[in-house]
Amino acid sequence: MVEAAAMSAPAVPAHLSTFLAFDFGLKRTGVACGNRLLKQAQGLPTIRAEGDARFEPIAARIREWQPDALVVGVPFHPDGAAHENTGRARRFARQLHGRFRLPVFEVDERYSTTAAREDGAADADAGAACIILEQFLRTLP
Repeated sequence: MVEAAAMSAPAVPAHLSTFLAFDFGLKRTGVACGNRLLKQAQGLPTIRAEGDARFEPIAARIREWQPDALVVGVPFHPDGAAHENTGRARRFARQLHGRFRLPVFEVDERYSTTAAREDGAADADAGAACIILEQFLRTLP
């Protein structure tokens, strides 16, 4: 159940309250956690692993934080067109759902890393994951 969330009105069941978000990258994946009540995200250490190696630390984060659902940032060109990384991020979202059997929501993440850097984030990837998650949380009732 990979759903496009902030790209359109999300249909997120009310019982889903705790989320882990990912800013997918080929070499690094930013991670953040947050919940529906506070609508705030907290950055977690960035996963510095490529390919399937990234799933072991992701599994550890899922065991630790016990999220109800996952959120993945999906990048687009400024005009909204898809590009190579759009497909990669969507494939990552499908892999998360397949491996962990949790609902996965996709969020348009244009400029999240740039915004995290401008905000002075010490870890731009984790900062981008926070921005992605907070954007998603703001769409929830």
